[in-house]
Amino acid sequence: MAGGRGGNRSEEKLKIEGWRARWLIAFGFWLLQILARTLRYQIDDRSGILGKPITENYIGALWHNRLLIFPAVLRRFLSNRHGAALISASRDGDLLTDAIERFGFDVVRGSSSRLGASAILQLSEVLASGGDVVITPDGPRGPAYELGSGIIFLAQKSGAAVVPMSMEYSSCWRLKSWDRFIVPRPFSKVRVIFGPLHRVALTRSDEEFEAERLRLQNAMMALVERR
Repeated sequence: MAGGRGGNRSEEKLKIEGWRARWLIAFGFWLLQILARTLRYQIDDRSGILGKPITENYIGALWHNRLLIFPAVLRRFLSNRHGAALISASRDGDLLTDAIERFGFDVVRGSSSRLGASAILQLSEVLASGGDVVITPDGPRGPAYELGSGIIFLAQKSGAAVVPMSMEYSSCWRLKSWDRFIVPRPFSKVRVIFGPLHRVALTRSDEEFEAERLRLQNAMMALVERR
């Protein structure tokens, strides 16, 4: 996961700090929980991970514009799995970190498009210690639906399989953001898709690496029904 576009524009727009920020996060968390409870869920588990004993840990991959209620979905349908989300190291990422932690998830800070050595090490440690990690591989700056290289590096280093995921809504609002961020309308239907497990191969050249990047990007796009 990653918060907003980051950079100077978000730094300028986001001036809420201190108790006001904490109050805003608490109110948003409460509002998000209410919204999530009104939705009607349909689970399409092509990976076969729901309701199964934990035998290995995964890298969850979800496009940035579909992440709004995803923490609530994980807590509701995969409560037996624990792990960390990748959140951008921007000012708005600070607020999102607080919100994610309220859902019971740990947080690793960094860019999902260009994972630094520290972030890769931390995420690898989460996987090695028995946790899952979740990344929005086109966040926090986009372009939308373009997979950054960081998730490929992480999958190759850790050996963990990727679970491509998508959230498709019967009715929603689309924000005027870089990725047309999706906000489901109350009482709409939401189809939660867990795609088949995706194994990233080791590569020896830039060309092979790019082929693996495109292969995972295509696997994620195959789950997207409405762009």
